[in-house]
Amino acid sequence: MINLNELTKHYGATIAVNKLCLHAAAGEIYGFIGPNGAGKTTTIRLMGGILAPTSGNIIIGGMDIAQNPIAVKKLIGFVPDRPFLYEKLTGMEFLRFSADLYEVNTAEFSPKAEQLLHQFALRDWADEIIEAYSHGMKQRLIIASALLHDPKILIIDEPMVGLDPAAVRMVKDIFKELAQKQTTIFISTHTLSIAEDLCHRIGVIHKGTLLAEGSVDELKHIAKLGEARLEEVFLTIIKENAFL
Repeated sequence: MINLNELTKHYGATIAVNKLCLHAAAGEIYGFIGPNGAGKTTTIRLMGGILAPTSGNIIIGGMDIAQNPIAVKKLIGFVPDRPFLYEKLTGMEFLRFSADLYEVNTAEFSPKAEQLLHQFALRDWADEIIEAYSHGMKQRLIIASALLHDPKILIIDEPMVGLDPAAVRMVKDIFKELAQKQTTIFISTHTLSIAEDLCHRIGVIHKGTLLAEGSVDELKHIAKLGEARLEEVFLTIIKENAFL
């Protein structure tokens, strides 16, 4: 469902993403991890069509995003690292606004919105203005809004930021359920314990270059750390490539 081919992004003399090649299949939860400044958010923005690549291409759902930007974006639920909310709207009004952007049928909106508000434990707050929400509630609302049009692919940057442990468990369970229904989920995160618990495969990026990719067990094999946690595996892979 997602194929990045030789994806490259320059900012002047700085190479933010360097000939990145990866794929994520239908129903796969793909984790994307790396230090600050590694190129994670730039990659996410390229995949969401917010930035244009310097070279290479992005194929989503069999379509090149450069050639079919609108059709591709209809397939995607996109949550950036710094999402914007109209805080004078109520939660339900914001979902209506989001649904209109995705051309969700009016008859389908109400049951879908009710389902998502219940699923994300926001039903009691549906008619409250968003500025009264906690940070975690706002994050849950943003994720819910990205699912209104039943996207085949969810691309999300730091989904668990600001969530308490109960909300983290809730969102993880929702992602696992979506994956079982063949939704592809691409997650960039600094929370390695979440990546370890949730993701089928993980890519490690550093200075714009993909250093390693595979399941947690495969990454342990690459790092020659059979029983280590992902944190130690990650730090070992980064250290061994510090010359980049």
